[in-house]
Amino acid sequence: MAKPRALVKRRKAIRNIRKITRTMELIATARFKRAMDRSMQAEAYTRKITELVRDLSGKAEGLSHPLLEVREPVSRALLLVLCSNRGLCGGYNANVLRAAIEHHEKLELVTLEARSKLGLDVAESLRLEVSGKRGINYFRHRRIRPAETFTHFDDRPRFEEVDALAHRYIEEYTAGRLDRLDVAYTKFLSAARQKAVVETLLPVQRASGDAGSATGSAAVSPGGAGAGPGGPGGHAGAHASAAATGSPLRLYYYEFLPSAGEILQEVLPMAFKVRLFKCFLDAAVGEQIARMVAMKGATENADEMIRRITRLYNRARQAQITKEISEIIGGAEALK
Repeated sequence: MAKPRALVKRRKAIRNIRKITRTMELIATARFKRAMDRSMQAEAYTRKITELVRDLSGKAEGLSHPLLEVREPVSRALLLVLCSNRGLCGGYNANVLRAAIEHHEKLELVTLEARSKLGLDVAESLRLEVSGKRGINYFRHRRIRPAETFTHFDDRPRFEEVDALAHRYIEEYTAGRLDRLDVAYTKFLSAARQKAVVETLLPVQRASGDAGSATGSAAVSPGGAGAGPGGPGGHAGAHASAAATGSPLRLYYYEFLPSAGEILQEVLPMAFKVRLFKCFLDAAVGEQIARMVAMKGATENADEMIRRITRLYNRARQAQITKEISEIIGGAEALK
């Protein structure tokens, strides 16, 4: 059995560590609330502008934009991985990196095969960009050299910082130096559920299926004229498709001024920037949730260790006192 003095020192050290983990838990909770508020505020805007882009691109037959162009085969791809700068957040980084490395291997095979068929240099098939010191160290350990690294995106990413990054991606995709952009990050689903995912942001997805033929909606011409209630000269009618779950059909009519093509030129880049910014916001929320849960677990474990060491100390102290009493009684009996 350990000596009481050693147990006291150990219990004191654990109590000091508990103070740290409890403080970090409270800080993570406060940061989580702020990050979740920002993410929820951006959620409605992101969802609406994404729906608008999909409606416009799906209904406006004949309209084209470089960001909507699906390029096959994919010979130049980019994978952006969003991790944290700090640790002590449980399996947050491990989950993202596991999904990223699996996707990286699959995407690398696709791009290498495409460039081999096209007779291009295989060295430029797939680029990797990593945000967060934890992710940077991980890929360095695996001897995978990222093309770009970012450490300035903290737990409160700003749109101005993400906008500069998104602008570069748009330029590369428009110029043909990039065929596909995937982002690996932790998607925020709810306060109790987050999931490490890999999503394709470029090309921007069009509306799936031909919902217009099913509902009888009018097609939109490239010049902005349509067969909807507005008639020619910049008016167009479009139906929003009913959800697959049987939700009520919602009918929307769009009036394009000056034209659908010019509006799409403005909306598409902004929709991509907003989606990329939402990825950074979700990653920040997921990091704080993971750290909050990890520090709460550490605090609870510290409490359990303190209780267990206290019991051991009491037993050791009781045994020591019993031994001393026995020695006193034995000495008294010897003097009789």
